[in-house]
This record gives sequence, C-alpha cells and structure tokens, in this order.
Amino acid sequence: AEVALRVMESRFGPSKNTAIAAAREAQKIEIKKVFGGYQFTQNDKTLTLNQMQDIMKENKEAYALVQSAKSNQTWAMILGTAGGALVGFPLGTAIGGGDPEWALAGAGAALIVATIPIVKGFNRKTKKAVDLYNAAHYTSNYQFKPSFNLNIKGTSLGLTMTF
Repeated sequence: AEVALRVMESRFGPSKNTAIAAAREAQKIEIKKVFGGYQFTQNDKTLTLNQMQDIMKENKEAYALVQSAKSNQTWAMILGTAGGALVGFPLGTAIGGGDPEWALAGAGAALIVATIPIVKGFNRKTKKAVDLYNAAHYTSNYQFKPSFNLNIKGTSLGLTMTF
C-alpha cells in the first residue's frame, strides 16, 4: 500500500487527500511472541510503547488499553528494580564476607514475585490493544489475489482462474 501511495504522489504530486493519509497511518501492527512477552512491529520497525500510543490515538479503546499497559509497565519496573536491589544487597554482603540481612532478600524476592502478574497484565493489555487496532483496520488477513491464465488448445479457448 505504501509503494502504491508513493507512486501516486510521484505521478500526481503530493496529495492532501485524507483517505491517502489515513491509509498511510493505518499500517498493520505485527505481533511476535518473544521471551517474557511480545514484540510489536510496523513496517519491519520495532515499536516502543510510546509509538504505539501515538499510532492508536484514534482508536479510543485500544488507546485506553495501551495507557493502562504503560501504567503496568511502570509499576513492574519500580517493583522489580526495588526487589532486585533488596535481593542483591544481602547477596553482595554475603559474597564479601559480611553478615547479610536475609530478611531484606526475602522482601526483595516477594517484590519480584509480585511483578509477575503485573507483567502478565501488561502483555495481555498490549496484545489486546494491537488486536483491536488491527481489527478496526483489517477485516481479514486473507487477501483474494487470483491469477488468470488464457489457455488455447486447437480450436478451443479457455480462461482459468487460480486462487
């Protein structure tokens, strides 16, 4: 679609047609499962959460989900970092030969465990937001692209369509 838009612009000059601008903005977001969650790409470029927010501004439901997912991400980062520090400090003390406060390590482990459902919520919300966004712009992944062949055999003429 992008190539066709560029060809149209090169032949007819820049267009201010809102349909063309909307088509350019409404590129499908691809979802790839990776360790710990999902990776989102559009036109072979990885998207950040802020970029996804910008793309989804017109779709209120998807935008609200991305905003909520961003809140989950922030809380997971805060709790995960604090938990890592609370686990790491006693471990470092023990490795250094000191007397570690294992209660701190236990509290840190609890914080790390608490981030698991928050991260799962983040993944669920971002995936659902992308699904909603894509559903609003694409009714189906299947694209009907038939090919036609003209067959001539003796005095017979035929047309075949392959799809």
